[in-house]
Amino acid sequence: MNLFAAAGYFLLALFVALGGATRLGAWLIERRNPPVGAFLTVQGTRLHFVHVPAPARPELPAIVFLHGASSNLRDQMVPLKPLLEGRSELLFLDRPGLGWSERGSGNETPFGQARTLTALMDRLGMERAILVGHSFGAAAATAFALDNPGRTAGLVLISPATHPWPGGATSWYYSVTSAPIVGRLFAATLAWPGGTLRLAQASTCVFSPNKAPEGYTALAAIALVLRPSAFRANALDVADLYRHVSETAPRYREIAARTIVISGDKDTVVDEEIHSIGLARDIRGAELVWVRNLGHKPDWIAPELVVAAIEKTAGADRDLQALAAQVEARIASDRYGEGICTKAKAGLLGAQPLTE
Repeated sequence: MNLFAAAGYFLLALFVALGGATRLGAWLIERRNPPVGAFLTVQGTRLHFVHVPAPARPELPAIVFLHGASSNLRDQMVPLKPLLEGRSELLFLDRPGLGWSERGSGNETPFGQARTLTALMDRLGMERAILVGHSFGAAAATAFALDNPGRTAGLVLISPATHPWPGGATSWYYSVTSAPIVGRLFAATLAWPGGTLRLAQASTCVFSPNKAPEGYTALAAIALVLRPSAFRANALDVADLYRHVSETAPRYREIAARTIVISGDKDTVVDEEIHSIGLARDIRGAELVWVRNLGHKPDWIAPELVVAAIEKTAGADRDLQALAAQVEARIASDRYGEGICTKAKAGLLGAQPLTE
């Protein structure tokens, strides 16, 4: 056997081993992070969601939560559901292809995902709602608002990813994983072992300069994105985002719903000066809540601010700037991840390997 043949057999054996390890790893992830909600098939897509019915006398309109990339419904549900349950009808869902939702067909873009959400709302009898979108979820929330102005009671957009950024680059593994053949092979062999090794650092950088809550990755079931199908769906979402926002950003001026944008000035995942300031400029009457020394996760670091923003979109008198100042005072000395996590100037997700 010559050297080239031996190297070929070795690589084949390595990929088979990695594929087997990934299948086992995905099975273990699913065992440790089972579904927490219900399932319905709409638009040909089987969706996983948690629906909290409205109380007898709701204080607020219905609220729909749209999570970011690499995530699932638990990422917003854990910090926000306890603060809102019993006050309003709530809907948390795994966006198509992530968490326990199937990818389905027609969900390749934020507009497609917004149409699937509309169908789910129809099945649940939700006529109108405030949409709370985090990061990539803000792109889906604005798509919903553009398609359904009469059903959009308000928008709360947290650390949004909604505008074209210089160069349009994202982290290298999104480009690799979204490729037709190589991407499937990469997701089936390397995503789980590589992602598992970097998950803790990824979470640190998503929160930086603030401290990730103890047990965050387990509480939010972040490892679900390391399964091959979810990893590839997530990569396809992010790889197509630049095209989507380039085409959609000029239309944000059409949005008439009351809008609040919450952003930290130390976000290492998206460039807040492009996305958050851009939304406040482009959506008429939008309020920008700018929090110094806050990273990409206001929903976990300042959930009370997010709830106040929801209340304000519903018409309540809330001084969000004063609340932001209180958050700033509490987190002013945070320096977690310094020297590890850097500002993602070159692309949407330049600093983070997994989580948005």
